[in-house]
Amino acid sequence: MKTLNHYLLFFSVLLMASSCSNTRQLPEGELLYVGGKVKVIDTAISRHERKLLQKELKPLLRPKPNSKIAGMRIKLFLYNLAGEPKKTKGFRHWLRTKAGEPPVLFSQVDLDYNTRLLQNYSQNRGYFKATASADSTRRNKRATAEYITKPGKQYHIKEIKFPTDSSALGKAIAATRDKTLFKEGDGYSLDVVKAERIRIDGQLKEQGYYYFGPDYLKVQIDSTIGKYQTDLIVKVKEETPKQAKQVFTINKIMVYPNYSIKDNNRYLKKMEKDTTAVLSYHDFTIVDKDKLFNPRIFDHTLYFYKGDLYNRTAHNLSLNRLVNLGTFKFVKNQFVLSDSLGTALDAYYYLTPLKKKSIRVEVLGKTNSANYTGTELNVNWSNRNTFKGAELFTVSIFSGLEVQMSGQNNGFNVYRVGSEVNMIWPRFIAPFRLHSSSGFMPKTKATLGYEFQKRVHLYALNSFKGSFGYLWKENIRKEHQLNITDINYVSPNNVTALYREQMAADPTLAKVIEKQLVFGPTYSYTYTNTMETNRKHTLYYKASVYLAGTLAGILSSANVKQGDTTKVFGVAFSQYVKIENDFRHYMKLGIDSQLASRIMFGVGYGYGNSTELPYIKQFFIGGTNSIRAFRARSIGPGSFLNETESSFLPDQSGDIKLELNTEYRVKLFNIVKGAVFVDAGNIWLMHKNPNKPGAEFSKKFLDQMAVGTGMGLRFDFSFLLLRTDLAFPLRKPYLEEGQRWVIDQINFGSGSWRKENLIFNLAIGYPF
Repeated sequence: MKTLNHYLLFFSVLLMASSCSNTRQLPEGELLYVGGKVKVIDTAISRHERKLLQKELKPLLRPKPNSKIAGMRIKLFLYNLAGEPKKTKGFRHWLRTKAGEPPVLFSQVDLDYNTRLLQNYSQNRGYFKATASADSTRRNKRATAEYITKPGKQYHIKEIKFPTDSSALGKAIAATRDKTLFKEGDGYSLDVVKAERIRIDGQLKEQGYYYFGPDYLKVQIDSTIGKYQTDLIVKVKEETPKQAKQVFTINKIMVYPNYSIKDNNRYLKKMEKDTTAVLSYHDFTIVDKDKLFNPRIFDHTLYFYKGDLYNRTAHNLSLNRLVNLGTFKFVKNQFVLSDSLGTALDAYYYLTPLKKKSIRVEVLGKTNSANYTGTELNVNWSNRNTFKGAELFTVSIFSGLEVQMSGQNNGFNVYRVGSEVNMIWPRFIAPFRLHSSSGFMPKTKATLGYEFQKRVHLYALNSFKGSFGYLWKENIRKEHQLNITDINYVSPNNVTALYREQMAADPTLAKVIEKQLVFGPTYSYTYTNTMETNRKHTLYYKASVYLAGTLAGILSSANVKQGDTTKVFGVAFSQYVKIENDFRHYMKLGIDSQLASRIMFGVGYGYGNSTELPYIKQFFIGGTNSIRAFRARSIGPGSFLNETESSFLPDQSGDIKLELNTEYRVKLFNIVKGAVFVDAGNIWLMHKNPNKPGAEFSKKFLDQMAVGTGMGLRFDFSFLLLRTDLAFPLRKPYLEEGQRWVIDQINFGSGSWRKENLIFNLAIGYPF
């Protein structure tokens, strides 16, 4: 209570200090603008309708007052605190220009402008008789603007009338009526009118009306029918040009795959006459003197063929696919009226290729689930268009160092070095033909890789991997990845006496250095709309399925429980089924704040040649991207507590995982963001283990959840987001039943409590 009182006193003093200083330095005769209020007064509409309109009107007011954090104008306080800097750099300049914010003066407020804005908006929302007025209130050196709007009754749509004439264009517009945005009985809205014109234009573009545009449409309003009702009449403007009323087909399709921005029309015409440069392939004419590309890639990417009706979908899909090939630096498209046909278009595609071979060097900062933070150097060599089919061949060599900034592994650094080779074909390589109507090219990918990992003072691991599979997108939101085979082989090396000593005390550590062979198909599905930043709610979901050793186990009749273990090259292969789900929800609370939540659930079942998941595929929990109040991999399974656990290498693993996280994120100032979070979860074993009492999954799983909370800062440097979190546990699953909640034991003033419970996490990027 003493500490709490000190914090409250400090907060009160800060509030008073910032409040006074924010007006003391105002220019002579000026007032600090502290915001505007909008009040909708009219008994002709319901209280709910008034509140709704009021909520829509207030964000329109300009300018915005100085921002607040916890009720205080901190940015303005910092601006005044810094004073006028004498230099254009340094801390004082940064504090005033970056962290601070200049005062918003009342003299900057245009009451008449805001009044007109409120009135126009109300009228555009169907309140055709709306009026607005403004006034202001002054208190000390602060001023508030007050606006009163009297909207009157809103006009509602009685009838929607589409063209009834017999012209092809009129019939095409009338045919779109079933998908109209106008609904009888809805209130009139100018925004809906604009959206309807765009919708109709989009529908017409699908039917060959290339030169039509939304500006050629008008929606007349007939509000004379009485009872606050209006008819909407959709018409084509009389001044609409003839071309906009015509349907167009595709004639010639010209592709220039080696185009340079320096090329002019004369040069292109000359190239077209060069018989060595021109190739006819299906309906395409390809002008490529150097024969850089196999013409079949254009058959895979372009959706138009000669004689096709122009439509926007095929137009956009073709461009998207050309861009997503990853081979061209610039993609330019042009439709020109055909010389020979008055209602036909010649399609031209001008493609500027990237350099075929390139090398890229990257220096990365990274963190992982084991609380390790480090750096990595990557050298990547790429060969685009390897076999003239837009294939991408890459060779990567990497090395890295990872250290644990805080935690039990401090001092046991990890060194990594390795290489990876990838080959990506922009099509499905399969014995059967697969076709995707997406704007994203389907891909076939083959990977080979090797990594040597050295954990100082403990052991080294040699890891080999290989995979072959397919990647494809249904659309921008949905993505699939199917690996026909995914192989991982891990072999230990240089196990130290220190580690063997720890293994004797804790036999579970032996799993880390076991030889492991995992192979089989994998599949993952990802859905996300997080790129749609205008949405209040956005989602991310990823589901993964692993089927390891299934076919090999069936053919060999392996049954480890009966002693029938099958080996490949002297190593027992793993046989299991594993499913993972990762669901994330982001709710926008304001311009600079959001609530982010995550639910993760996974389960794995070893059978046949295995009794459990291999170590490299097991579930872990705790750490910088998980339950941050507990050290990485130190929780579970279940209520089990390994009292003989190594003091430097907690590595608890399980077959089942459940994790829930929620985090409130807010921008504090400039590059600094803050967060408050709560994490919960645990892992469990599928089967009972006599050496790990309480570790198996049971109906008591909710009573075995670990819970932690904390807060942190994020420093967003645009190229890097550095995250710091300070967390502490609220619930410890390994304590006796009835004693697991430890909220009443929280004592920030106790050094021993802080040492045992406070966990500092340093990481790169958001946890989810």
